[in-house]
Amino acid sequence: MEDPIILGIDEVGRGPWAGPLVVGAVILGPDFSAKHITWLKTAQTLSAEDSEKLHLYQNLADSKQLSAKKRESLAPLIQKYAAAHATGWVSATELDHIGLSAALKLATRRAVKQILATKTPFTEIIIDGTGNFLQNTPLESKVTLLKKADALIKEVSAASIIAKVARDHYMAEIATQYPAYGFEKHVGYGTALHQKALQAHGICPEHRTSFRPIREIIAQKASNPAQNARSLSDFTPKPTNTPPESPQSRTKTTPLSTSAKGQMAEIAVARHLQAQNHTIIAHNFKTKTYEIDLISTNNRQIFFTEVKYSQNPTQEGTALVRITPEKHHQMQYAAKAFLASHPRYAEFQPLLAAASVSGPDYQVEDWFVLD
Repeated sequence: MEDPIILGIDEVGRGPWAGPLVVGAVILGPDFSAKHITWLKTAQTLSAEDSEKLHLYQNLADSKQLSAKKRESLAPLIQKYAAAHATGWVSATELDHIGLSAALKLATRRAVKQILATKTPFTEIIIDGTGNFLQNTPLESKVTLLKKADALIKEVSAASIIAKVARDHYMAEIATQYPAYGFEKHVGYGTALHQKALQAHGICPEHRTSFRPIREIIAQKASNPAQNARSLSDFTPKPTNTPPESPQSRTKTTPLSTSAKGQMAEIAVARHLQAQNHTIIAHNFKTKTYEIDLISTNNRQIFFTEVKYSQNPTQEGTALVRITPEKHHQMQYAAKAFLASHPRYAEFQPLLAAASVSGPDYQVEDWFVLD
């Protein structure tokens, strides 16, 4: 009887307060069958490639039990020699909107969809844990659930490693955008360092506002809007699946200052842009005479966005109306100043943009390019 061809699946990032949820999926394939591994172990001489395969197989283990250095050395070997591999991602914003359970299913299905696209055959799917994230799909019958599979099944170990390494790299990358939080150290988990940073700086768009510790930070900041008033990351809008507050509960909260309202509007626009595949590279970039609310990149373009919040846009006017020729000129000057001090974006097409945010729930009504 031939060995089963296993598609191993494991998730990373279920519990952090910030950052994405990532699911790894790996088919090691025939080169890692029991028969072939036995041959590798008994062979008198091995090619460099076979030596690497044997080294990989013998070192595959639960990613949590491996050092960061070991994971970093194994991940490229998995990507090089596995018959198929993929990662499925769900952002913090998506997770807030759909919930953790649905996010686990979505990330798993995104990873498996990539595997299916490779047309690599497999006979069994092993998912670490007790949740069948492929339930009610054509693949449901192939699934076996196994606790601690990441320590027992090589394919699941490989899946956990590539997911962990990919997520860690992402958190290190966003640490350059949000250096106050130390994401490169705790990768979003609720450590003492992370909690201290949250108390000092509030939250940023990568934080999961549906998680209780983050909701508590939001509540604390909302009740004391003067604290860190100039920091954009102090405030965030409610997730869209959060029911509106009743008038009675709203009266118990200290009214937000104009500055705090502006900051909440900026967070709303930042999340709106991220949903459109923008990367936020700067918040509140200041020159001597002007401040740009948000700077983002997408498809080799760099956008300098002015955010305008209106409690009542009918009375106060839209963002376009409120950006005067003088303000437009200031935006141009500030954009040139940013590009002069950040030469890595010299080849990007610069564009000025504006966003309209309105109402007590900070809805993004419009975002558009001015130039």
